[in-house]
Amino acid sequence: MFCQLLEKNQKQRPLPLIYNGVSLDCGYRLDLLVANEIIVEIKSLEKLQPIHKAQILSYLKLSGKKVGLLINFNVEVLTSGIRRIINDFP
Repeated sequence: MFCQLLEKNQKQRPLPLIYNGVSLDCGYRLDLLVANEIIVEIKSLEKLQPIHKAQILSYLKLSGKKVGLLINFNVEVLTSGIRRIINDFP
């Protein structure tokens, strides 16, 4: 069971990018993709900045995924370092 779960999760997964007809096989790299549905971006910063939310939102839009987690490990209590980001595309 655990091995099957690991196969579904991918770390440092390439996210292809197509811009003006030019295709880049690895435009970005996702920190973690869980169950092919949830993008996880991992940070260890004193404070998360708006650019970090913009980064994961860009990943969500480019990949067509709906949910992402932005996790900052540089906090006293881990639950205070987790932000859920939702892509509200139609």
